[in-house]
Amino acid sequence: MRSYLRMFGVAMIGAGLCLLQGTAAIAGGCYQFSGTADGFDQETGVSRAQLALADAVTQYKAAKKLRSVSVTAMRAKPQPYWRDSVSDDQFCFGTHCGFYKPDIVNAHSYTICWHGVISPYVCTSGAKVCW
Repeated sequence: MRSYLRMFGVAMIGAGLCLLQGTAAIAGGCYQFSGTADGFDQETGVSRAQLALADAVTQYKAAKKLRSVSVTAMRAKPQPYWRDSVSDDQFCFGTHCGFYKPDIVNAHSYTICWHGVISPYVCTSGAKVCW
Protein backbone atom coordinates (compact mmCIF):
# COMPACT_ATOMS: atom_id res chain seq x y z
CA MET A 1 0.00 0.00 0.00
CA ARG A 2 2.84 2.37 0.82
CA SER A 3 4.41 1.89 -2.60
CA TYR A 4 1.14 2.87 -4.26
CA LEU A 5 0.93 6.02 -2.18
CA ARG A 6 4.55 6.83 -2.88
CA MET A 7 4.04 6.35 -6.65
CA PHE A 8 0.87 8.46 -6.49
CA GLY A 9 2.78 11.20 -4.67
CA VAL A 10 5.62 11.16 -7.20
CA ALA A 11 3.09 11.26 -10.07
CA MET A 12 1.30 14.24 -8.49
CA ILE A 13 4.58 16.14 -8.03
CA GLY A 14 5.53 15.41 -11.65
CA ALA A 15 2.12 16.58 -12.90
CA GLY A 16 2.39 19.74 -10.78
CA LEU A 17 5.81 20.57 -12.19
CA CYS A 18 4.53 20.06 -15.74
CA LEU A 19 1.60 22.40 -15.07
CA LEU A 20 3.87 25.05 -13.57
CA GLN A 21 6.22 24.88 -16.53
CA GLY A 22 3.32 25.26 -18.99
CA THR A 23 1.76 28.24 -17.21
CA ALA A 24 5.11 29.98 -16.86
CA ALA A 25 5.49 30.00 -20.62
CA ILE A 26 1.97 31.37 -21.05
CA ALA A 27 2.11 33.78 -18.13
CA GLY A 28 4.82 36.13 -19.36
CA GLY A 29 6.38 37.50 -22.46
CA CYS A 30 6.93 40.60 -24.56
CA TYR A 31 5.99 41.56 -28.09
CA GLN A 32 6.95 44.55 -30.23
CA PHE A 33 4.28 46.56 -32.04
CA SER A 34 4.37 49.40 -34.53
CA GLY A 35 1.84 51.52 -36.34
CA THR A 36 2.37 53.72 -39.40
CA ALA A 37 0.19 56.55 -40.67
CA ASP A 38 0.47 59.70 -42.75
CA GLY A 39 -0.82 63.24 -42.50
CA PHE A 40 -0.63 66.69 -43.99
CA ASP A 41 1.13 68.00 -40.89
CA GLN A 42 3.23 66.52 -38.11
CA GLU A 43 0.46 66.58 -35.50
CA THR A 44 -1.88 64.56 -37.72
CA GLY A 45 0.80 62.04 -38.74
CA VAL A 46 1.93 61.49 -35.15
CA SER A 47 -1.57 61.16 -33.72
CA ARG A 48 -2.66 58.72 -36.46
CA ALA A 49 0.46 56.58 -35.98
CA GLN A 50 -0.03 56.50 -32.21
CA LEU A 51 -3.70 55.61 -32.72
CA ALA A 52 -2.73 52.77 -35.10
CA LEU A 53 -0.26 51.50 -32.49
CA ALA A 54 -2.84 51.66 -29.68
CA ASP A 55 -5.36 49.85 -31.89
CA ALA A 56 -2.86 47.06 -32.62
CA VAL A 57 -2.14 46.62 -28.89
CA THR A 58 -5.87 46.57 -28.05
CA GLN A 59 -6.58 43.97 -30.73
CA TYR A 60 -3.70 41.79 -29.51
CA LYS A 61 -4.92 42.02 -25.90
CA ALA A 62 -8.41 40.98 -26.98
CA ALA A 63 -7.18 38.13 -29.17
CA LYS A 64 -4.91 36.72 -26.44
CA LYS A 65 -7.39 37.54 -23.64
CA LEU A 66 -4.83 39.53 -21.68
CA ARG A 67 -6.10 41.78 -18.93
CA SER A 68 -3.19 43.94 -17.96
CA VAL A 69 -0.08 44.66 -19.96
CA SER A 70 2.83 47.01 -19.58
CA VAL A 71 3.46 49.26 -22.59
CA THR A 72 6.83 51.00 -22.96
CA ALA A 73 8.24 53.13 -25.75
CA MET A 74 10.44 51.40 -28.33
CA ARG A 75 12.00 52.83 -31.49
CA ALA A 76 10.52 50.96 -34.44
CA LYS A 77 11.95 50.61 -37.93
CA PRO A 78 10.28 53.04 -40.37
CA GLN A 79 7.61 51.42 -42.51
CA PRO A 80 7.24 53.60 -45.61
CA TYR A 81 4.32 53.05 -47.97
CA TRP A 82 5.89 53.75 -51.38
CA ARG A 83 9.57 52.90 -51.02
CA ASP A 84 11.73 50.24 -49.44
CA SER A 85 13.57 52.33 -46.89
CA VAL A 86 14.06 55.80 -45.48
CA SER A 87 17.39 57.55 -45.03
CA ASP A 88 18.21 61.11 -44.10
CA ASP A 89 19.83 61.96 -47.44
CA GLN A 90 17.03 60.94 -49.80
CA PHE A 91 15.38 63.23 -52.30
CA CYS A 92 11.97 62.61 -53.84
CA PHE A 93 11.01 64.54 -56.95
CA GLY A 94 13.58 67.22 -56.18
CA THR A 95 12.61 67.77 -52.53
CA HIS A 96 14.23 66.52 -49.35
CA CYS A 97 12.32 63.52 -47.99
CA GLY A 98 14.44 62.36 -45.08
CA PHE A 99 13.66 62.18 -41.37
CA TYR A 100 12.08 65.00 -39.39
CA LYS A 101 13.67 65.77 -36.05
CA PRO A 102 13.18 65.54 -33.12
CA ASP A 103 11.61 62.14 -32.52
CA ILE A 104 8.46 62.20 -30.37
CA VAL A 105 8.83 60.01 -27.29
CA ASN A 106 6.36 59.54 -24.45
CA ALA A 107 5.81 56.83 -21.86
CA HIS A 108 3.94 54.52 -24.24
CA SER A 109 5.35 55.16 -27.72
CA TYR A 110 8.40 56.26 -29.69
CA THR A 111 7.43 58.01 -32.92
CA ILE A 112 9.67 58.83 -35.86
CA CYS A 113 8.53 60.85 -38.87
CA TRP A 114 9.85 61.48 -42.38
CA HIS A 115 8.78 63.21 -45.55
CA GLY A 116 6.85 60.74 -47.66
CA VAL A 117 6.73 60.38 -51.42
CA ILE A 118 3.06 61.41 -51.52
CA SER A 119 2.29 62.71 -48.01
CA PRO A 120 4.28 65.50 -46.37
CA TYR A 121 4.45 63.52 -43.11
CA VAL A 122 4.61 59.76 -42.57
CA CYS A 123 5.17 58.50 -39.03
CA THR A 124 5.80 55.14 -37.38
CA SER A 125 5.14 54.66 -33.65
CA GLY A 126 6.65 51.75 -31.74
CA ALA A 127 6.08 50.12 -28.37
CA LYS A 128 7.05 47.01 -26.45
CA VAL A 129 4.16 45.24 -24.73
CA CYS A 130 4.84 42.84 -21.88
CA TRP A 131 2.44 40.74 -19.82
